[in-house]
Parts: sequence; structure tokens; C-alpha cells
Amino acid sequence: MIEQDLRDRIIAEPETLLEDIDVMNALIAANGRAMGANIVDLRGIAMDRLENRLDRLEDTHRSVIAAAYENLAGTNQVHRAILQMLDPLSFEDFLKSLGAEVAQTLRVDCLRLVLESVQSADDPALRKLGDVLFVAEPGFIAGYIAGGRNVPLRPVTLRQTIPSSDALYGERAGWIRSEALLRLDFGKGRLPGMLVLGAEDPHQFKPTQGTDLLAFFAGIFERTMRRWLS
Repeated sequence: MIEQDLRDRIIAEPETLLEDIDVMNALIAANGRAMGANIVDLRGIAMDRLENRLDRLEDTHRSVIAAAYENLAGTNQVHRAILQMLDPLSFEDFLKSLGAEVAQTLRVDCLRLVLESVQSADDPALRKLGDVLFVAEPGFIAGYIAGGRNVPLRPVTLRQTIPSSDALYGERAGWIRSEALLRLDFGKGRLPGMLVLGAEDPHQFKPTQGTDLLAFFAGIFERTMRRWLS
């Protein structure tokens, strides 16, 4: 027999039992055993299914919340990088900022600005701008993004690095494993450009990831570069 004191507490506050999942499961299981093996408890089966469904909904809810926080964090990250990119007052400082503060804020291990030009990359005026700037011959960007395949060129391409990446990353080519390629349009009459974000983590940039934030960042970068180029 149940103790009178415990019985009185249950009668006085029955909701405490209803809110305790473990206690309710134990009571339902005891009820099923009391009915015997020859009786199918449809109510118990229905409750089990509802409980499993609730667990799945809670998992989905947690996943949605985690994704929302991750998206918010990514948005704030890109916004900070844009503000840092707008601070420099000279093109040389702008490039230095890309390789330092902006790259750190975006959490990438290497950042390259690729500009197609008929001017030689060995020009002293270009060399003094640092290793962030990579000057290539016309057609380099389309060929690099395509990687030797006949595929349409998207505004943002996420992938693991390819063998031809060595020339682009230089000394860092040995440990850059994934990259984001942002195509840049500098306006009519100008050759295209590309912003390259390289990461040591081979899974930091994957084709299955969303590209909206990077596309937004590329749009701001294009407009900033047009002012410098003019």
C-alpha cells in the first residue's frame, strides 16, 4: 500500500506527476504489464508514437534555432568585415587591411584579390602593394573557376582547392584546402576580378553551403573597388 503521506501529496498536487515524464512512463508501463501480454494497449502505442514525434519536433526546433544563431553570427561577421574594408584611405592600406583585419574577421587563412591585367605582375609599382594582390593575364579567372571543365561560372563558387591553386597561394599552397571564389565585375570596359578566400580546413567551404552572405560581401567589394580603380 502507498504511504498515506505520499498519497495525500499526490492527491493535493496531481500535476507534479503529469509533468514528470519518467514517472508517467513508469505508470504506463506498469499498466501495460497489469493487463497481460494478450491485450494490446492502443492508448499506450499512441502515446509512444506521440512521444517519439515530440522528440523529433524538439530536435528539429533545436536545429532551427542553431541555424538561426549561426546565420546571425555570419551576418554580423560579414558586416564587421565590410566596415573594416571601408576604413582605409589609400589603396595600399586597403590591400593591407584585406590581408589582416578583414581576413581575420572572416576567419580565413588566406585572402587574395585577383585582377586581370595586360600589365606585367613584375612591375615594381604592383609588387610594393603586397602579396594580397595577384595580377593575372586576361582569361585567368574564368579558367581558374572552371578548373578545366565546361561549366557555367557562378558568382560565388565554394570548393576544395585544385592543383592549379599552387600558383595563386604561393607559399601557403601546401596547407590551403578549401576556398571561396567571388567573381567581381568592375564595370564596362574593365577586366574582371576575383576575391579568393582560402581556408586550411577542407570543410570550411563546401558546394552545399549557402552563398547569400558572400554574394552580398562581393557586391560591396565590387563597388569599393570601382572607386579605387577610377
